[in-house]
Order: sequence, then structure tokens, then C-alpha cells
Amino acid sequence: MSSQHKNIVLLIADDLGQYAGCYGNRSIQTPNLDRLAAAGTRFDMAFASTASCSGSRSTIYTGLHTHENGQYGLNWFKTHFQTFGHVDSAPKLFNQAGYRTGIVGKVHVGSEEVYPWQIREESGTRDVAWVAERCEAFFDKAKADDMPFFLTVGYIDPHRDVATRGGFGNHEEQYGQRITIPNVKVEDVEVPRFLTNLRETREELVEYYKAINRLDTGIGLAYDALERQDLLDSTLLIFTSDNGPPFINSKTTLYDAGIHLPLIVRQPNAKPGLVNPNMVSFVDILPTLLDWAGLDSMLKTPDSKSPPRRGRSFLPILQSEELLDESKWPHHVFGSHTFHEVQNYWPTRILRTRRYKYHRNIAWRLDFPFAADLYASVAFEGMRNMTPPVMIGQRSLKDYIFRPSEELYDLEIDPDEVRNLAGEEKYQGLLLQFRESVSEWQRVTKDLWLYRDGQSVTVNARYAKDGLQIPDRLDFDVDNPGTKGVQMTKYLDVDGYSDGIMR
Repeated sequence: MSSQHKNIVLLIADDLGQYAGCYGNRSIQTPNLDRLAAAGTRFDMAFASTASCSGSRSTIYTGLHTHENGQYGLNWFKTHFQTFGHVDSAPKLFNQAGYRTGIVGKVHVGSEEVYPWQIREESGTRDVAWVAERCEAFFDKAKADDMPFFLTVGYIDPHRDVATRGGFGNHEEQYGQRITIPNVKVEDVEVPRFLTNLRETREELVEYYKAINRLDTGIGLAYDALERQDLLDSTLLIFTSDNGPPFINSKTTLYDAGIHLPLIVRQPNAKPGLVNPNMVSFVDILPTLLDWAGLDSMLKTPDSKSPPRRGRSFLPILQSEELLDESKWPHHVFGSHTFHEVQNYWPTRILRTRRYKYHRNIAWRLDFPFAADLYASVAFEGMRNMTPPVMIGQRSLKDYIFRPSEELYDLEIDPDEVRNLAGEEKYQGLLLQFRESVSEWQRVTKDLWLYRDGQSVTVNARYAKDGLQIPDRLDFDVDNPGTKGVQMTKYLDVDGYSDGIMR
């Protein structure tokens, strides 16, 4: 293979969170992730845009938030959300550039026309040795044909299995001698602050740890395959996870436990063992891949109607161990969550700065929904049967389920996001600033969930030419519904109907 090729391997864990030795967890065994971090750059402030499997993967592959790319929720069974057909994706762009593209393992986005990997070996196996073998076969073929390649590996671990209430696939099948599962003891696991320290929680964490170790073994096998094929010096290697751990108060929420994730990047011939403190978003990943391949000018496929990508390449700052000035790199990220399973409708938009977190909960009058596997989990059963008041980590169960229209947290003094400052007079200026920042971002991204007066401004904008005005309040006021003497919103200028984004 030509030394001029710029290859890419993207490794995506399923429901990992920052659970690795290199991220400070001393009780877990992740020697291969630790080795990868020692050979590359570890980002400490990397954030998914959403905390659901399909949605998060779609943001990685398209550089667009889910309300832009259409992957509102899970691409699974009757849920079956799919990315809009006009959206450009990583496999489509790299196919156009003459790369061999492939995916092994979990895919979980649709449709195949939008994500046209040339080699598609979709599998739900947790046999990470088999996964590594398929990776090496892909490398062999690309070398034989002297083609640059872009391979995505979607691991199943450490997702819960779908057949049990507390299992993580540790007894599903025999994986062979290359995969050993450690003997994890209940007393050895670390219970994170977002969970309640109960026997049931610790027992599930034991199984979770085992699945993480199996994932780590798979990372090592894939790394070894690259090294054996003499490809490390020509391959950008990225590891991340789609969302946080598969426990209540994390996955499916835009609290930090659900979206503050691992991101490790090994760039050939770069200084190893760095820790980068700058904030990056998953919408930055695709621009980074294109930049590495020298395709950063490839904004769209020919005749594309895809929206402009929102992220930027972090390749120029990859080697930075210092916090960059905000004029050089942004100190904030946005997030967008609408569905998980189709019955889990609870749209939220967030702004996360280095210190503060703002949540705009659009359907806040609805109970916050449970993902099926989290509701059914043994850990949650233990928590709900506590002597009242029932606590989910540092948050009461009542506050978990019933949330206000806006939340504002000072993460410097409240990293658990439990003291809502939105109603405090002292923070009203900051609240308004963040509300407007999120609204402007929604306007620019033509978000159908840009709401005022309880209605989608983006949908109703087509009536503005006939004189419709919408009150600037967030929610409909049934006690005072009138519009006379009420301030009207300035956001009635994004006509989603005429622009075609509703069609």
C-alpha cells in the first residue's frame, strides 16, 4: 500500500461513557484503551450531541445534529427512524473520494442508500476476536488493491443484552481462548455519583465491567491487526462511544453522565500521551476525518442538498495540551435529543459551556420517559423500592421524572446537575443569554422544535406573510392566552415548509 494513503479506522463502543483506566477509573481493567491513550491524544471534554445510539452515530457520520439529519431516534424495529435521504454521510463522501469504505459490527442507522458502505458486515456478535478478523481481512483487501480505506467498527459491548433484565452478554456464547472475562467482585466496582449505591446497582456494574473488559480486548486485537499489517503509520485511529452508560440518569438524558464521553485519537507521527482539555462535539468528527484525508474542501457530494456541516476539524488543535483562547476554539457545544424508542418522546436542546449547562425542555409537561431496558433493569427496581424519598444518585426520582421547562446548572459547584438555578433572580441574565443562544442555534439549524407559545415557530413561519405573529413566551398560557400587548417572537423567519425541510 502506498505510504501516501491517509487511512482511517473509527472504533465506536456502545453505551460506554468514561469508563476506562485512562479516564480515572481505578477499579476497571482496560489495558488496551490505556495503551491507545498513551499512544495518542485523550480528550477530556468531548461531548455527544445526543444520548441515544442511532442518533449519536448519525451525528458522527453526518456532522449534523439529529434534528437536521432526521435520525430523531432509534433505527430499530417499529421505531425505525432514518436519516433524511438528501443528507451527505461519511461513507458516501469517502466513496466519492475513491476510498474503500466498510463497517463491521453494529450499524444502527439508516437507510443503506444514505450510508452506502461498500463492505457491510453487520453483526450483533460480542465475539470481538471475530470482529478483529474481519477488520484484518478488510485491511488485507485494501492493501492488495492499493486503496486508501475508511473502516468503522461498531462494537456491541458494553450494551445490555436484550434477553435479560440485568445481563450484558457475558453468558451468551463461548468466545474462545482469545477472549477472557475477568472475575469482577461486587466490592471492587465503583458506583458513579449518578447512580444510587445499592446491592442491585453493584451487581449490574459487575456485569457491565466484564462487558467493558471484553470491549477492551477487542480494541487491542484491532490495534494489533493494524500493527501487524504495517498500517499504523498511515492510519488515523479514533475511539469513542455513542452515549453514556446504560443506566437511569445517564443514557437518554442530556445530563453530562449521558453525553460527556471518551474520545481518543491516535494520529501517525504525532506526539503521544497527550491530554487535550478543549471542548469538542461529535459533529466535529466528520470534518476532522475529511481534514485528515485532505478532503476538507469536499463540502458536499455533487448536486447535494445536504445542510452545511456544523462542526469543525479538531485536527489543528489535536496536539494542544493547553486550553485555547475562545477566539481560536469554541468553549461551548450544543446538544439535541428528541426520541429514543418511538414511545420515548421528550425533546430537549442544550448549551454546555465549560462552567454552565442550560437545558430547554420543550415537552416538559410530559413525564420524562424510561427506555425499556432501563425501566426493566434490576438496578432501577432496587432504587424504586428504596425507603422514600427515592433517590437516583444525587437526584430525587421525582425530579428525574418531572422536569421544568428550563434548567440551568453551575457545573463548577454542582457537577451532578441537581440545583436548578433557572428560577433564581441572580441568574436571570445568564438564563436569558443562554435561552437566546440556543434559540438562535435552533433558528440557524432550522429546528422544527424551535417553540414559542407552545408551537413550532419553524412550522408556522409560512403564515407570517399573512400577518401571523407568535408570542415570545416559551409555553402556551391557558390562563392568559391573549396576544394583545404581548411581546412577539423575532424567530418567525425560518419557513420550514417552504424550505422543504418538512417534506
